[in-house]
Amino acid sequence: MSAPSAPRAFPGTPSSVDPPTPSAHPAAAPGRRSVDWRIRFVALALIWGFSFLLIKVGTDGYAPLQVSFGRLLSGAAVLAVAMAVRRQRLPRSAKTWGHLFVAALFLNAIPFSLFAYAELTIPSTLAGICNATSPLWGMALSLVALSEDRPTRRRVAGLGLGFIGVLTVLGAWQGFSGLDFAGTAMALLAALCYPIGWIYVRRTLTGSDSSALSLTGSQLLVGTAQLALVTPFFTAAPDGFPLLPTLSVLALGAIGTGFAMLLQYELVQEVGPTTAQMVTYFIPVIATAAGVALLGERLTWNTPVGALIVLAGAALTQSRARSSAGAPRKPRPGREAGRGERVRGLSRS
Repeated sequence: MSAPSAPRAFPGTPSSVDPPTPSAHPAAAPGRRSVDWRIRFVALALIWGFSFLLIKVGTDGYAPLQVSFGRLLSGAAVLAVAMAVRRQRLPRSAKTWGHLFVAALFLNAIPFSLFAYAELTIPSTLAGICNATSPLWGMALSLVALSEDRPTRRRVAGLGLGFIGVLTVLGAWQGFSGLDFAGTAMALLAALCYPIGWIYVRRTLTGSDSSALSLTGSQLLVGTAQLALVTPFFTAAPDGFPLLPTLSVLALGAIGTGFAMLLQYELVQEVGPTTAQMVTYFIPVIATAAGVALLGERLTWNTPVGALIVLAGAALTQSRARSSAGAPRKPRPGREAGRGERVRGLSRS
């Protein structure tokens, strides 16, 4: 699952552009929340953490592209209902739809499919940890592609620490013995897709007249159409609909993609992008626990240790400079918070 201007995390962050400020939607006003944001934060972490287990179970009955297509279709259906309830319109600009086509490729269709292919040969625990490298890739790319993101010693140190963590997870000192290179490479490439998509979105869709929910739902619709065109050419029709894999794909899309995006959307509106993005750091922990406990995946010492190093590095790359008074710089409510809400509106999950 897994992540721009106000926030720097890239969902694997889960985490998916900048449209009207959160306050523009009355239904999203913080005072109307019936469930405490901390409970919804935990729920989002659990949902995205279990997504990698659901992918693994889904590929037991379906081809990877079919898993990704089913995921996007059911996720898009959930957001379509949410848009109808909140009376959100689809974007009208052809230019916006063109940008959404590219965004859907890099934030949905390609990474979702790569993770599904990867989990044919690697454990869901490893896929979840690879997903946590998205902020590292994002920081590295932003130094090149976003001139306003200036490198600091802390962020560069976080980048180096994070990739040391990756090497620890992969057991580099053992010569990567027992590691499936193709599967691991696909999972890491999937994590790289997210920041590429974020940077593109930031450059093209910031300031769009459409709401974050409208852009998110439209992006999933475009991603569904993309895989609907591609999947029949690379997969055969399934012989049947096995119960557990089918339920896993439906849950992965409806809950892990559609409903999770709504949760993320509300959290960013209520507590801001900086707090909401912290969910990223819980995803690999939950993915690892789920894979070991429910799928019986083997866990060696270097996997959790390396994952912690990756998360520490990712946290450093997302750290912000403090103001001269020593306090963290606070975003202005009507501007940066709104921008962050949009930057995440199209995230993965």
